[in-house]
Amino acid sequence: MPPDGPEQSTPPLARAYRLIRLLVHLVYGCAVAGVVFPFIDGHRQLRIIKRWSRKVLAILGIRLHVKGRPPSGRQPTVIVANHVSWLDIWVIHGVSPVRFVAKSDIRRWPVIGWLVARSGTIFIERSKRHDTARTNRTIVDTLTRGERVGIFPEGTTTDGTHLRAFHASLFQPALGAGARVATAGIRYPLRDGSANLDAAYAGDRTLVESLRLILSHRRMRVELTFAGEIEISGKTRREIARECEQLIARALHLPAPGRRFGTASDPPAAAQSGAGPTDSPYPERTGSAR
Repeated sequence: MPPDGPEQSTPPLARAYRLIRLLVHLVYGCAVAGVVFPFIDGHRQLRIIKRWSRKVLAILGIRLHVKGRPPSGRQPTVIVANHVSWLDIWVIHGVSPVRFVAKSDIRRWPVIGWLVARSGTIFIERSKRHDTARTNRTIVDTLTRGERVGIFPEGTTTDGTHLRAFHASLFQPALGAGARVATAGIRYPLRDGSANLDAAYAGDRTLVESLRLILSHRRMRVELTFAGEIEISGKTRREIARECEQLIARALHLPAPGRRFGTASDPPAAAQSGAGPTDSPYPERTGSAR
């Protein structure tokens, strides 16, 4: 058998078989979410989500390699990660299941929208600025129950070769709940160490095209690196966002985004308010289907 590698292409029949398996697995996930989830507690739901997500990656031929130590225990936690692909959701779920924050458009996706809603995703109406306060309260309530929340503070996906500046407004709920902030870097490397651009869901690439490219790879590798936690006590959300950028950039061997984070004396009152005029409160695109 030839060695596995992302550069090897998958025969057409094998792609079709994997696609069928993926669709069946999605239907199974919907059945479990609709029939089983209403009768079990949140922690049991998360265990099921973890197994289900691992299976998604296995079906697609994606090998997950975890570096560092994921957050443990039931302490309120926000997991902050860079965003490359719609696969990122299953990658994080497969190690440390969370309730993701996502734009409301995803709720309208066929099948997947219903599934992610049933798995506890927190949706934000990005067209309604006042919805930020409601979403922040929901996230704070979730965190104070001891649950984990996942955010992609870049506000969009990239091709994995760079980081975008993190939107500071996304860190307000962590301050409100006194949660710990854990950072994670996501990378899809080829065997030569360069970024696998076929894994990215960015630019004008559609969901269908993205899935076709992923299925064309016999094997694909993803690295999830837990880069450390941020001490948030006494800091503004902008300072927290900058530290997260630096930790994740270092883990991915990428330069940190060049953005000014206000002044050194970011007023406490502003830090406790909703999104500022230059902050985009929630992702413009979190792997959107078109």
